[in-house]
Amino acid sequence: MSYSFEGKVAIVTGAGGGLGRCHALELASRGAKVVVNDLGGAMDGTGGNSEAALAVVEEIKAAGGEAIANGGSVSDRQGAVSIVEDAMKAWGRVDILINNAGILRDKSFVKMDADDFQTVIDVHLMGAAYVTKAVWPIMREQGYGRIVMTTSPSGLFGNFGQTNYGAAKLGLVGFMNTLKIEGAKYNIHTNSIAPVAVTRMTEDLIPEAAQSALGPEHITPAVVYLCTEDAPNGVIVQAAGSRYSMACVVENQGVDLGLDASVEDIADNFDKITDLTGAAPRGMLQLGG
Repeated sequence: MSYSFEGKVAIVTGAGGGLGRCHALELASRGAKVVVNDLGGAMDGTGGNSEAALAVVEEIKAAGGEAIANGGSVSDRQGAVSIVEDAMKAWGRVDILINNAGILRDKSFVKMDADDFQTVIDVHLMGAAYVTKAVWPIMREQGYGRIVMTTSPSGLFGNFGQTNYGAAKLGLVGFMNTLKIEGAKYNIHTNSIAPVAVTRMTEDLIPEAAQSALGPEHITPAVVYLCTEDAPNGVIVQAAGSRYSMACVVENQGVDLGLDASVEDIADNFDKITDLTGAAPRGMLQLGG
């Protein structure tokens, strides 16, 4: 089977390099019209220029595709809205949104100040919320939309020095979990990608010996699949090199200790309470799956 995005319009945030650039190029190569958004700032979110976004647009055009650049900041409400406005002015619809923009301000929690925490939340979580809010009524009216959140193993499992980043990334999963419910009847599917890849943000975190197998181009096939008409709804896909898998929240059967359960009862039964034998995603247990 071969997937085409002819007639579809896609927005990719943070697409001036790394993962976003790969996603934008692949979508465009398959016929999508693409808004390449990038603030063009430093890795910590400071500064900004439009050169990176414009360079990716030129790559797309040189290959025969169609794209426009947008330099708005996703963490600024009007900047986020401008991304969607540019898509609507150019092509009159938005079918795909990949929330990819992000920054890093890594420090251990004891050394991290409130601004470093807030700014990372603002870009990753609030930025995704602002752009998604702007496309949501358009997708509802169309009766179609595909949205991809970019979460991270740091959010799913934790990573030293990334309390701000991890909180933002797991917040995106919570955001997805409700959007999948609210969007289902409008054929809006929302999913998440949890990538491990060498980009400007991660090159100092990934051992050099492993970097050659962890290029951002290996993440893009999974992301683009989540943009197709066949995409699932509410799934977290992990991608690292040639390995793809699913992550999910599960629950176990638990233990009924009665309405008069005490602290001591919890302690006495804690092994049973936390036994994950037979654990499954919510809903599967009730259905006998």
